[in-house]
Amino acid sequence: MIMQQIGFLLYPGFQIMSLAAVSAFEFANLELEEKAYEIRYLSENGGSVANSLGMMMETEAFGAPALDTLIVAGAPDIRLPNAAEADFIRAALPATRRLASICTGAFFLAEAGILDGRRATTHWYVSRELQSRYPKIKMEEDRIFIIDGSIWTSAGMTAGLDLALAMVEKDHGFEVARAVSRKLVVYHRRAGGQSQFSALLELEPKSDRIQKALAHARSNLKSALSVEELAEAAHLSPRQFSRAFRAETGQSPAKAVENLRLEAARLMMEQGRHPIDVVARETGFADRERMRRAFLRAFGQPPQAIRRAALQELQM
Repeated sequence: MIMQQIGFLLYPGFQIMSLAAVSAFEFANLELEEKAYEIRYLSENGGSVANSLGMMMETEAFGAPALDTLIVAGAPDIRLPNAAEADFIRAALPATRRLASICTGAFFLAEAGILDGRRATTHWYVSRELQSRYPKIKMEEDRIFIIDGSIWTSAGMTAGLDLALAMVEKDHGFEVARAVSRKLVVYHRRAGGQSQFSALLELEPKSDRIQKALAHARSNLKSALSVEELAEAAHLSPRQFSRAFRAETGQSPAKAVENLRLEAARLMMEQGRHPIDVVARETGFADRERMRRAFLRAFGQPPQAIRRAALQELQM
């Protein structure tokens, strides 16, 4: 087995959670019982580099031996590469098999021109800023990670671990990646297209009664989920429930239910196990046309396009 060198590009103020991805490669070595991966930490001048908390990380200077994969770490805020860092990233594109970023590390790739004309993602909080600064990027702000040819980009810091597990699976197969994820006690595969957002987390209801109504809705998507049904689950009158729901979530019950249905339907479409009619029925959309219209409103794409994109990523 050829040992693959994985380089992490670090810079002053990088976020330490970017290095959570290292664990996927470390445990892959343990699972394979040999050194399939060697990790190298790189910076412009080498030596000690302080992360955003002031902890020091020892690095080697640019100009290291050819890498299989270069991963740019993220930071708690938007950082741009200096000239030497941008040059190093551009030189790495033809010289490495994979070039990747974690979280705001996407700004390094974008500034180096690597993401022009490519699909990419980053943390949802700065995704629109990335798109505004670099309009040639085909930005997809609600993805966990995206693979576009040899370029991999991930969302927030923890999504870097999803990205690294996908790399391990690509290199050594499903069973090795699954074993690594079990040892790390994380999901083996949050689908690459799975939304960064959770409909329930976005709502953030304050009272137990509204939380119970939402839990009931999520567990009974095939039901009509009328205001009367949700109010009964919350032990409130329909009028009291509607007023309390909007006050706590900023949404109407109908809009919240549609978002829950969309979240469930999108995941089922990405997993590719069921026909569209079945997905529509199981998630409460009743028919495929109603679900298609909801997908177009929310995602700008029909269900079939989202399924195709997810399948293409798994095949890359």
